[in-house]
Amino acid sequence: MNTNHLNETKLESEEIYHGRILHIEKDKVQLEDGSEADREVVRHPGGVCVLALTEKQEILFVRQFRYPHSAVTLELPAGKLEYGENPEECGKRELLEECGCTADEFTYLGKLFPTPAYCSEVIRMYLAKGLHYGEQNLDNDEFLDVEKIPFDQAVSLILSDKVPDSKTQIAVLKYAVMKAQNQA
Repeated sequence: MNTNHLNETKLESEEIYHGRILHIEKDKVQLEDGSEADREVVRHPGGVCVLALTEKQEILFVRQFRYPHSAVTLELPAGKLEYGENPEECGKRELLEECGCTADEFTYLGKLFPTPAYCSEVIRMYLAKGLHYGEQNLDNDEFLDVEKIPFDQAVSLILSDKVPDSKTQIAVLKYAVMKAQNQA
């Protein structure tokens, strides 16, 4: 499928915000018909999430407060990449920090674009099996609880709208399909 006609060409770019995590740019682009348009882009280094599965087919979840939504959410362990960091190594680090776990197997499940219309973030998903438990090592500003939820119950929670986090939904449901097709 030829999609070259759908491309937009950046003509100019202005950084309008430079934060610790996010950078926001306002770009002028040329569209395929030659006209111009403005694009506001949130630049983000990306992240990872880890579906950590116990021998009893339980998934490790974390409960934490998410400030933008003023809510405590149920999510897979996850974290932000440092610029240039290897995503798999980031996933292993986050699993250890948040859940105190290491894994014998670490399998790539794919990537997702959480908000492709205005944000450059890419989240890579991993499956961790053969878990070994140790101590959490949370960041100074990080507070969370770890919960083990049986796989079937986790799927039900997602399908009943009790887990609004996109990376968690996608990783768990993708693994459910893979499991049903004997690919996991």
